Amino acid sequence: MCQHTILSQKGQTVISQCPECRTLSIWQHNLLLNFSAQQFRSFKHFTAGLDAAEALFPFPGGEERFVLRTPNSDICLTFSTEEWANFQAAMEEGEYMSSVYELIR
Repeated sequence: MCQHTILSQKGQTVISQCPECRTLSIWQHNLLLNFSAQQFRSFKHFTAGLDAAEALFPFPGGEERFVLRTPNSDICLTFSTEEWANFQAAMEEGEYMSSVYELIR
């Protein structure tokens, strides 16, 4: 496994990057997503463009959660509104910091 430099941390979301292979990772509770730089940017822009009205669903217990569908229709990721805001903010900051580190290299 790579050694990671933390680029951003907002709530339970951590964005990191391996300085060797430059893989970007999103750590969220028990979830770990790994991306190339281009894949990360695409994923970030995709999630930023989601329509909240279409992505919010009432869950049992009455809480509304953002549902992020994956290419596998059987797997969806869910976020509370606070988790979603932190997820978006961490990805924004992570992309920025990744660019800064790239300029330094």
